[in-house]
Amino acid sequence: MIRTRLALCLLLAAATPAFADGQDVDKVNGSISIDATQQAGDLDTVNGSIRIGANATTGDASTVNGGIQLADGAHTGALETVNGSIRAGGGMVVDGSVETVNGSIFFDRGSRISKGVSTVNGAIGLVSTELGGGIETVNGDITVGIGSHVKGGIKVEKPTSSWLNIHMGKPKPPRIIIGPNAVVDGPLVFEREVKLYVHATAKTGPITGATAVRFDTPTAPQD
Repeated sequence: MIRTRLALCLLLAAATPAFADGQDVDKVNGSISIDATQQAGDLDTVNGSIRIGANATTGDASTVNGGIQLADGAHTGALETVNGSIRAGGGMVVDGSVETVNGSIFFDRGSRISKGVSTVNGAIGLVSTELGGGIETVNGDITVGIGSHVKGGIKVEKPTSSWLNIHMGKPKPPRIIIGPNAVVDGPLVFEREVKLYVHATAKTGPITGATAVRFDTPTAPQD
């Protein structure tokens, strides 16, 4: 009887989430996982990744050393990581900004982000995604993919002297691609050398600091 009760208790503990729906989750060491369709508050960890399941709803999600992965249809607040990538499926809704320092950012078809997207060292890729703000980077490639709409502009900042001092040789220019039927409403400002490719069906604001190479193929030319 004791063994039966113990087994039942362990089974119930495994089936019960570690927090109540809508509750914040705060860790120092450890990953955070939100199951599909589950609801949670803000998610914070220092050393660990964050995974948000399909159609789950959360507040802001933030980590220092770890990536953030989001399944289709999730609805979150702002997303931020320092050392890690942010990868999202389709049909995402983000009520806030999306930021990394050392890591890439990718959002798939049908996603909506209410504010801007930024990174220092990492590529940014959007596919049929609506962005309420602009895009900023220093050293990363940017792809505003097919059917995406960026309601702000694009800015590639000049690297600082400290960054240049620790890199030998001339750094490779970032590739900036504005794909088929993509729209960038605001200005495109480049404070450093870039390779800029704009599809014949795309629309952009004024371009400063680079000369656009026009293309009409499904993908941009290789450098």
